[in-house]
Amino acid sequence: MSELEMMLKGYGLTTAQIFYRMPDHPALLQSYLWQNYDLAPDFPEMNGFLKFWQEKLEGPIHSVRYVHRKLISASEWRQVKGEIILH
Repeated sequence: MSELEMMLKGYGLTTAQIFYRMPDHPALLQSYLWQNYDLAPDFPEMNGFLKFWQEKLEGPIHSVRYVHRKLISASEWRQVKGEIILH
């Protein structure tokens, strides 16, 4: 599906900054940026990625900050900000 088709179906661009603990140095926090088209307010794509991270990758997630932008009209955007704390 193209970006235009996704936007016409209600998808918006979601950018998440994932803070996680280093497996070898648990006192240190690192960050990872993730970006994909997703549906607010449930964010199935982002939640699927976070579930994948928790099941398959080392480094427990500390928290996630996200911004979701959706095109409303030709020159109007709606923006949603949020934070998920998991630690």
